[in-house]
Amino acid sequence: MNRRTLLAAIATLPVVSTSRAFAQSAEQAVAVPAAEASPPAHFEALRPRIATLLDEARRLDTLETVIATRNGETLAERAYGNSSLTGSTNIKSASKCIVSALVGIAIDKGLLEGIDQKIETVLRSEFPSNPNPRLSQITIGHLLSMRAGLDRMSGPNYGRWVASRNWTRFALAADFIDEPGGGMLYSTASTHLLSVILTKVSGKPTLALAREWLEPLEGFRIGSWDRDPQGYYLGGNQMAMTPRSLHAFGELYRRGGVTEDGTRLISENWIRASWIRRTNSVFNGDGYGYAWFLKEMGGEQVNYAWGYGGQMLYITPSLGLTVAMTSNESAPSARTGYRDELHGLMTRIIETVKT
Repeated sequence: MNRRTLLAAIATLPVVSTSRAFAQSAEQAVAVPAAEASPPAHFEALRPRIATLLDEARRLDTLETVIATRNGETLAERAYGNSSLTGSTNIKSASKCIVSALVGIAIDKGLLEGIDQKIETVLRSEFPSNPNPRLSQITIGHLLSMRAGLDRMSGPNYGRWVASRNWTRFALAADFIDEPGGGMLYSTASTHLLSVILTKVSGKPTLALAREWLEPLEGFRIGSWDRDPQGYYLGGNQMAMTPRSLHAFGELYRRGGVTEDGTRLISENWIRASWIRRTNSVFNGDGYGYAWFLKEMGGEQVNYAWGYGGQMLYITPSLGLTVAMTSNESAPSARTGYRDELHGLMTRIIETVKT
């Protein structure tokens, strides 16, 4: 079976066509449930057990921090070695979920038409002089779900992409490996194109949008963030954030898009749409929505962000769990099995909460 056939076969579900209101059928909708509140006595019994799990996780050499909460209440948190829960860290590709949130807000604000909007309506001036006709078929939703069809600008192609003079044009001039809407081709260029689109439609840098739209969330802040040669912020990588800030963002999604004081920043419909399986990763088989990976752990559905090295944000809506983990950004996590060890830690947290 050739690569193109494999990619098409592994994408088990087609893109769900969604209006600006993100209407979903009853079968497609993914609930953002309010987990049942635990009595104080349960929390007092649970906390030392979670604390023991985090103490045992000290054996993971590259693990730096863990923050685990249930329904907003702290279960346990740890900073290992010289790391700090308030120190800045590069969250790598976990930042793709930040870009996804900004896209959802931009749609709600009318700056974008919706996930079916063709990217050529914004990026036509960046297309090659003799563009492949398939460029005109790529939508916002295709970029969010990594199904643009263009050759990947992650992995072996990442270096030459960021060494190019114009990252946007280089990405749009790439060969088509699949059809738009086909199989998953994980590429940081896809989320970078979204960052460029956000800047073009709003007239503001993506970092300014993030600060305007998301920093009403207590504890959330983006520090430094790399830009491309044209000044566009790198959508989906090289973003500095503290573990507490990453966790605060996860809590916003866990609460269905509202802050702790009830201020709505992201529509609940967008969060539901983001957690619907659009395709499957060819690397680990997990589902993928709008920048979120989807996996069952401990018998529960978990939505997670994953950055190189083991920068993780896990949300288990059914149990009210939000868990942030940060790791040494220079050490790989996939091929070494370290990411699976982090999944295992999350699974044990879920199982402990359930018993």
